[in-house]
Amino acid sequence: MKLLGRLLFWLVLMPLVLFTLVQAYFLVQIWWWVDHNPSSTSFMRHQLDVLQEKKPDFKLQHKWVPYNRISNNLKHAVIASEDDSFVDHEGVDWEAMQKAYEKNQKKGKVVSGGSTITQQLAKNLFLSADRSYFRKGEELIITYMLEMCMDKQRILEIYLNVVEWGVGVFGAEAAAQHYFHTSAANLGPSQAARLAVMLPKPRYFDKNPGSGYLQRRSEVILQRMNSAELP
Repeated sequence: MKLLGRLLFWLVLMPLVLFTLVQAYFLVQIWWWVDHNPSSTSFMRHQLDVLQEKKPDFKLQHKWVPYNRISNNLKHAVIASEDDSFVDHEGVDWEAMQKAYEKNQKKGKVVSGGSTITQQLAKNLFLSADRSYFRKGEELIITYMLEMCMDKQRILEIYLNVVEWGVGVFGAEAAAQHYFHTSAANLGPSQAARLAVMLPKPRYFDKNPGSGYLQRRSEVILQRMNSAELP
């Protein structure tokens, strides 16, 4: 019986304890970021490692700017493109996820994720780009932690400052400088729409700026921007 108890501890209870401790760590980090800005994210560190394998002295382009120094054009465009129900849902848009699942089943491959801005932020802050059910489950837990601790404006502020916008380009300020030689505060509607459309595949569009899809989709987002509600 003692041996069985030890096996039960190591096989069941110990993993559960470790899992709980990891979640507690995530929650403490999120609580800290309510009024402190993250200097980097898991995804940023991973990309830096990848890029420095080829170029050891490579440095990321990234500069934090506060919410009021990011153009409302970009905020409208990103919400219109990535998560048009951002201000209404509680972190997860289950209807959008269902539609994405049905679309992927029809195509026979993953072509749509259905992730909200909060889910994308959860992944960028703590996780990797790997696809698995465990990672998706962890993403959902962190998503609800973010929504519990932060208001929508803070979530959007962090997201716009850490999301990837190209090869080694992270955040709205770096993206505005990289693509348009201006600041995040001065982005015009067309520039903002173009940046928003780049988000699902930023490295691809960084290398293929003449993409026909990028141009067509940007025009669609430009028309939808005014109807996107800001937090």
